Amino acid sequence: MRSSIFPVVTVLGFATALFSVSFLVPLAYAFATNEPTVDSFATGFLITFFVGLAAHFLTRRFKRELQPRDGFLLVSAVWSLIPAFSTIPLVLFFDDLSFTDAYFETVSGLTTTGATVLTGLDTMPASINIWRHLLSWIGGMGILVLAVAILPLLGVGGSQVFKAETPGPMKDSKLTPRITETAKSLYLVYVALSLACAVSYKLAGMTWLDAFMHSGTTMSLSGFSSHDASFAYFDSPAIEMVSVAFMLISGVNFAIHFLAWRGKSFRPYVMCPETKWFLVLMLVSVLLIATFLLAHQQYTTFSEAFRFSLFNVVSVATTTGFANTDFGQWPIFAPLFMLFLSVFASAAGSTGGGIKMLRAVILFQHAVGELSRTLHPRAVNPVRIRDTVVSSQVISGVLAFMMMYGMSIITITMIQMFTGLEPIAALTGTIAMINCTGPGLGVLGPASNYSSLGDFQTWVYSFAMLLGRLEMFTILVLFTPAFWRK
Repeated sequence: MRSSIFPVVTVLGFATALFSVSFLVPLAYAFATNEPTVDSFATGFLITFFVGLAAHFLTRRFKRELQPRDGFLLVSAVWSLIPAFSTIPLVLFFDDLSFTDAYFETVSGLTTTGATVLTGLDTMPASINIWRHLLSWIGGMGILVLAVAILPLLGVGGSQVFKAETPGPMKDSKLTPRITETAKSLYLVYVALSLACAVSYKLAGMTWLDAFMHSGTTMSLSGFSSHDASFAYFDSPAIEMVSVAFMLISGVNFAIHFLAWRGKSFRPYVMCPETKWFLVLMLVSVLLIATFLLAHQQYTTFSEAFRFSLFNVVSVATTTGFANTDFGQWPIFAPLFMLFLSVFASAAGSTGGGIKMLRAVILFQHAVGELSRTLHPRAVNPVRIRDTVVSSQVISGVLAFMMMYGMSIITITMIQMFTGLEPIAALTGTIAMINCTGPGLGVLGPASNYSSLGDFQTWVYSFAMLLGRLEMFTILVLFTPAFWRK
């Protein structure tokens, strides 16, 4: 057992020590502005760094090439333990914040869910908001994608880790021949777009501080804000348009962004069917909801209805969770339809959650093929993505994923209802957690937050966020007896 676990602990310790560097960002800001959070972030940095360093050096003699099961165990351990270390400054600074709520907050950030239990965001120290937004930005592409780029320095392979952490049904494709170069390429694109987003926000009217914080939660499709009212605080169409543009960019596969950048051409976007389906779906959905809101007299002009429809539909559909109005007060069809979009709208390889557009397309084509075979049993209708036939193994994996996805939503919803959460909040909250969307409806709607939940309900939703972010199997496989057999 030691030979199985310790190689994972070695890399886990290194990843933890590496993550501790992120504490220095809010620490530096707190020190420069004389905020009362200096000691909290300094303590968080020291504990995280030395615990990670100790775990690494005490077990490094056991290091070896990571096997597939090591990848799943490592990813699950990192995404479960890093949020625990991230709670340190929050628990130390807020006297009335429990570890349960602090863990929910940091899991929400790192999984880019954007649900919060905190209130008074406008008046709390800026370093706390910087920390929340930084966690979201780090989680956007995954802590381990960065770690994969340096794993060769440790003498271990990163391919299995990258495969376990990367979202989407086709995990074996590589942008560059080496998995390390793939990770570096994705991060290069991510950083460049994040900087462009921050500058755009500033030009649209945000302060530099708000611009940098919201660029992190826009590119990661997280939805955290430094204001309780979210984007309603700014009440600026220009800022909202910037946000919409970069949410759409982040909803597209980052591999396509990299290929377009490397080839200095828009051809990868034109040739990618998933990107076209995503953009067409967004346009049709925005027009549908705008027309619906106007017909139900929520707004007096189409331009006003279009503005609020555009921002909130794109925000929820891409699993971001920003809001510029309380869409929970709209006629129920609109917010439910938006949550439905969050299930599948984002592209595989994007920073969004849900089952991903590619899986939805594969499922749709497979269903159409099965209907055709009921009429023509000898017909051969393979599922194709562009000119490539999707293998039966991929289709089988997508069907299994969908079964686990549906079972998870039903099970968690029932658990939350059993504990006393009202049905609409339990269902929409569960969908929002598993899709990493953020706001649900009812008491968990965009005008409120998750602070009303009991401790058990909060832990259930923390697990749901991790389950959704790591796409079910990465975590659920740990609960199978076969995983622990030699």
